[in-house]
Amino acid sequence: SGIFGERLPLRYYLSGGMVLSGVFTALFGLGYFWNIHVLWYFIVVQVCNGLVQTTGWPSVVACIGNWFGKGKRGLIMGVWNSHTSVGNILGSLIAGVWVSSAWGLSFVVPGVIIAVMGIICFFFLVEYPEDVGCSPPLHHDAGGVTSNGKDPEAITSNEGPLSIVGQSSAGRSDSPKEPAEEPEAISFLGALRIPGVVEFSLCLLFAKLVSYTFLYWLPLYIVNVAHFGAKEAGDLSTLFDVGGILGGILAGLISDYTGGRATTCCVMLVIAAPMLFLYNHVGQNGIGTSIAMLIVCGALVNGPYALITTAVSADLGTHESLKGNAKALSTVTAIIDGTGSIGAALGPLLAGLISPTGWNNVFYMLIAADVLACLLLARVVVKEVRGWCGCIARKRGSSVQLTESVLDGK
Repeated sequence: SGIFGERLPLRYYLSGGMVLSGVFTALFGLGYFWNIHVLWYFIVVQVCNGLVQTTGWPSVVACIGNWFGKGKRGLIMGVWNSHTSVGNILGSLIAGVWVSSAWGLSFVVPGVIIAVMGIICFFFLVEYPEDVGCSPPLHHDAGGVTSNGKDPEAITSNEGPLSIVGQSSAGRSDSPKEPAEEPEAISFLGALRIPGVVEFSLCLLFAKLVSYTFLYWLPLYIVNVAHFGAKEAGDLSTLFDVGGILGGILAGLISDYTGGRATTCCVMLVIAAPMLFLYNHVGQNGIGTSIAMLIVCGALVNGPYALITTAVSADLGTHESLKGNAKALSTVTAIIDGTGSIGAALGPLLAGLISPTGWNNVFYMLIAADVLACLLLARVVVKEVRGWCGCIARKRGSSVQLTESVLDGK
């Protein structure tokens, strides 16, 4: 889907995918009203739904990445990415309304909602800043704006996506809509060769494994351990996504301030492991404790997941090695999120196989996945730490030189 997304108009591609997602989601629910009891019907509909839904994430990240540059991308995308948790919360609440009565409506209603939103996107989505007379943001900067000395004019003219440059008419004439000026979309192997893509993809596999296991199994865990009803457990499980909203924003803000995307993810994953252990052992000791632990675990688990699928994907999709070619955003995002989707499939599957042996073993599996996600970022973290040490050394060196020059002048 990412490869197609680089070569097709994103507005048409995203809108079409949303409408088809609505159709297949509704078809799944209509099986209830049509009294269909053939397993293959639900399998085929669900597989088709999964295929068309893959058009979504590469498209939306590419659109947001086209608008916002390196500077505050982590915070902006952290706030923007809260829509995933809001969607999870709404999905759980909507499903909970009819889960004990007409469960088909739990699929038909969300299907109608996404189809309607797809039509709205078709009419109102703006893909590029240039389409509405705005200057494009600064993309190809791997170490912060101040480290990019190749194009100082780009730095001074880019105060944000809404800054209008003096040569706006020239910028409009060089719009990516002109075939002669449009760069060639990157290949799949070319995207894999961008530094950091493989590491973050594998990290996301395990981070998404943990996140999606909670998404699908948390209500059942609450029912079995805390002995709530199905609807109450569904409502309580949404607190995990409330924590995800806070974690995504916090991760984006910290990574913008420090310049260390991988280090931010790694620290949150390290803290998440003992928090998961604590939630399993003391999380059901009272409603207050359960609420607090769910929010904390949601923030620590979904924070790195949100950062990797948004700001990190956009950073890598506009990496300086691409020399300003932004035609890799969708492909890189699809590789990272697609690899993560393997974990999203494996996590709930493993939980289903392990849960009969005890919920403790499920949590041990989740903690192991969390640790593996952290270890896979080790090389990138070391690179970021070395970069910080080098920057501090250069600052100290420049301070010493300035002091010596002042003394010599005296």
